[in-house]
Amino acid sequence: MITSHIKSLLVATQFAVLAIAGSASATTGKVYVADEGANTVSVIDAAGFKQTGSIPVGLGPHNVQVSPDGKWVWVTNNGEPAKAAEMPAKSMPKAEHGAMAGAGAVWVIDASTDAVVAKVPVGKHPAHVVVADDGRTAYITNGGDNTVSVVDTAARRVVGVIAVGASPHGLRITPDGKQVWVANLKDGTVSVIDAEGQKPVAHIAAGKGPAQVGFTPDGRWGFVSLSGENKVAVIDPVSRKVIRKIAVGPVPIQVHATPDSKLVLVANQGTPKKPGTTVSVIDVGSMKVAGTITTGAGAHGVAVDQEGRYAFVTNTYTNTVSVIDIANRKMVATVPVGRGPNGISVGP
Repeated sequence: MITSHIKSLLVATQFAVLAIAGSASATTGKVYVADEGANTVSVIDAAGFKQTGSIPVGLGPHNVQVSPDGKWVWVTNNGEPAKAAEMPAKSMPKAEHGAMAGAGAVWVIDASTDAVVAKVPVGKHPAHVVVADDGRTAYITNGGDNTVSVVDTAARRVVGVIAVGASPHGLRITPDGKQVWVANLKDGTVSVIDAEGQKPVAHIAAGKGPAQVGFTPDGRWGFVSLSGENKVAVIDPVSRKVIRKIAVGPVPIQVHATPDSKLVLVANQGTPKKPGTTVSVIDVGSMKVAGTITTGAGAHGVAVDQEGRYAFVTNTYTNTVSVIDIANRKMVATVPVGRGPNGISVGP
């Protein structure tokens, strides 16, 4: 009887520990936001939905990416902030998808201290950055010279430069890690890069103004936001052909699938004169918009946490981040951040 009672206590204790651990994993972590108009990266507590820090970075940071292991945060910049005063007003970044003439860099932040620990020079007007699952390689689109920089993350230096289409912007690595897809904003294509050979193997005609690429985690579908058509192109990764286009909100920018591959969230930015204030929810099974969620003005970046519970959306024109309860499809919090928030990334 005593032995049985002890076993029961042990089992109950184990379940309690697992429950606590599961709860912690669902509520801990940080969200990083590239504040393009403030030259900062805002840090948000993913559990409390509050800004906990602001990291000074380079000029006009557009995109940010947490490494898969959660140790490093990579952010694209367009030069040193001190040089901003020397630049003519018309060339200053304004949270938009234009190319600047000068060379830029990707900065590396230590996620444990939120301190900048490295600056890696890349090409002109770096836009987006992604890091491979093994953490060894980072890819950066350079919108000003139509290239992708390949960075050795350990050495923190460029080890390759790949020519792609006109004004490359968003990019993502396929779930199997074998390819990098790049949205070329000004020529309507998606460049497909072989990750091992480090060279383009295909260019997919997508539509007007492709801004970002996304994949369902199961690898079955690719999605490309077409900012010039107010649509999202659905691409079969095997045939590399657009199989359909889905009408969404005005000027869709970033897209992000949920971990279960059932939904794709699309941030509709609109324009400064007519801001978009929604996220379109695409049901992958039917390939139709199944709902629309209200956000702040200028919904731009979107990232989903690992559990698929919350989505975080940057609102470029209101300097906030909307927190969305995905299951209930409603905004549950608004977090003030720096001026002109664009890219956003959720740590593990």
